[in-house]
Amino acid sequence: MTAATIIQSLASGLLMGLLYGLLAVGLALIFGLMDVTNFAHGEFLMLAMYLTFFLFMFWAVDPLLSIPIVAAGMFVFGAVIYLIIIRFAMRAKANIGMVQIFATFGLAILMRGLAQFFFTPDYRSIPASMLGGKTISVFGVFLPVPQLVGALISIAAFGALYFFMKKTDFGRALEATREDAGAVALVGIDKNKVFALGWGLGSALIGLAGGVMAIFFYIYPDVGASFALIAYVTVALGGFGSVFGAFAGGIIVGLVEATTAMILPPSLKSVGIYAVYLLVVFIRPRGLFGSI
Repeated sequence: MTAATIIQSLASGLLMGLLYGLLAVGLALIFGLMDVTNFAHGEFLMLAMYLTFFLFMFWAVDPLLSIPIVAAGMFVFGAVIYLIIIRFAMRAKANIGMVQIFATFGLAILMRGLAQFFFTPDYRSIPASMLGGKTISVFGVFLPVPQLVGALISIAAFGALYFFMKKTDFGRALEATREDAGAVALVGIDKNKVFALGWGLGSALIGLAGGVMAIFFYIYPDVGASFALIAYVTVALGGFGSVFGAFAGGIIVGLVEATTAMILPPSLKSVGIYAVYLLVVFIRPRGLFGSI
């Protein structure tokens, strides 16, 4: 194994790690805001990938151009899901945690079943795009353009989210609602509106990730399952409720995955991810950057 091979592998892992971070940030945002784990997270990603695919097939909208459209559509979808499902699950008088889990888990099964019925279980892919199949060389390291653009989008999205959360009135309302949802009602903040917009924002971030991944991954009804598992591990590794932790955790997961693939057969590359996660759980159960 040469130094060039190691650098190439780590560069690829970093790019995928930034995408994993983008995928996990939406999950962390929703959990941090409402203490609700969205078990339909993978199916939201699947829907975003299908939206990207059909925009290309029916209207010839290149995936790169459709990313903001998909993100906007997922924002609306996430807000509606909160209003028609999650809002009522949070009003449960008993076993509220289990009610929320089964509500989102049932939503995942429903979305996957509808995708199989309407789209069939066939694997689909976007045959051509502005970014597809292109690579660039940076100091001898070859970087796939779709993953590189996805990594840049991830960094930009995280920067915009940080600015939004820290520098805008609505961002401060989100933070205040996360700290004490009961107290914010006393100052005239509509908790349900904040939660709906929070779900919309988290879903929009998934839409960004799905729009990028649709360029270089196959699209099928079960595509979200494996990515959702990585997102859960990433959020737990970074710390539940920590948006920065989810982003940093995604980078760690990508680098660990790439390193494991150099040591073990590629089919076992996930072993390193779960080994690091278990190590962190034993040493720091709340995650690297978590406070709960």
